[in-house]
Amino acid sequence: MDEDLAGAKATEPQTAADSAVSAEQGESAGVDLAGVATAVAPVPADEAAVTLTLDAEGGDHAPEEIVAGALEVASSTLRVLLVGRPEVIEPLLAGAARDYVELVPSGSVIKSDFEPASAVKNMQDSSIVVGARTVSEGRSQGFVSAGSTGAMLAAALLLVKRAGNIRRPAIVTTLPGLEGPVVFLDAGANADCRPEHLLEFGVLGTAYARTVLGIASPRVGLLNIGEEKSKGSELARAAHGMLELSGLNFVGNVEGRDLLKNTADVVVTDGFTGNVALKLLEGCSSSLFTRMKEAAASGTRAKLGGMLLRPALRRLRADLDPEEYGGTYLLGVRGLVVICHGNSSRRAIANALRFGAEALRKGVLPGVDEELARITRDLGPSADSAAS
Repeated sequence: MDEDLAGAKATEPQTAADSAVSAEQGESAGVDLAGVATAVAPVPADEAAVTLTLDAEGGDHAPEEIVAGALEVASSTLRVLLVGRPEVIEPLLAGAARDYVELVPSGSVIKSDFEPASAVKNMQDSSIVVGARTVSEGRSQGFVSAGSTGAMLAAALLLVKRAGNIRRPAIVTTLPGLEGPVVFLDAGANADCRPEHLLEFGVLGTAYARTVLGIASPRVGLLNIGEEKSKGSELARAAHGMLELSGLNFVGNVEGRDLLKNTADVVVTDGFTGNVALKLLEGCSSSLFTRMKEAAASGTRAKLGGMLLRPALRRLRADLDPEEYGGTYLLGVRGLVVICHGNSSRRAIANALRFGAEALRKGVLPGVDEELARITRDLGPSADSAAS
């Protein structure tokens, strides 16, 4: 499975999200910002115990690396439910300290080439379905997987359910801006969007920036091909108008070249554009470090210079390394869902669990609910008219 930070092939997220939405209950043309739901499982306070479910059989290096990542991070404050076939997982747990790791049996694995929504509906014993069910039943506060992103999206919509009246949950990630993190969404869940979906992404991103990053009034920008409000596609122009009326701290369009310049704290776009932008950034980062490594080995003077720069470059590489964060969040559902790289190592899995627990402790789930309620309260009837 060849998956990047967004964790999905370009065509897979659209199919999964669209078919899962249809299978769940369909969607109306507008967006209702009222009727906010709460998280399925209670959200813990700082340093309180968190329970997260981990798909032990999802990913290119499953199950060995996945189980190793779980064992590395499991503790009295982070309990891990490992979902997998007992005959496959039990041997990997032999001799390990299992005080904070529990095996939840499953019977099959959804492969990356399976049709996501159909697989989720028909493979009820699969690790992804069983894992999502632990969240919907309240046994766990979140679900982490490096398996099929499409299946994760479908399972989140069909089992965990959408929060409030959110139409399209979005994959959110943080980009390494020059002056601090930039919240970026949608990174691949919804390839085809309507303007009201981008408005929702602004709400979700604002809630995330407030609760996880501690930004009191996050600036929201719209990824576009120019700064003027008249620029861009029909989708971008319509979304610009909605965001202006939303009550969010909307600062206008953000061009691709300014994405990492912190001109906005939250940048929204459709999942197709977001996934392409994310892959481009990753590819540029990887190519740049490869070129720098080659240049540092090109001669004696270059090697000496490389030795002097090595500590600083290591810090920079850590800032840009996706495994440092482990995964991306699917926001807009009633539990925490973390989507990891298909090629995640034990380090990435351990970090995904750590960051998932941190997000829960910081209240990202009720934060989304509160932001939706705030928009409805502040704007009243205009909130609905802005999105209709």
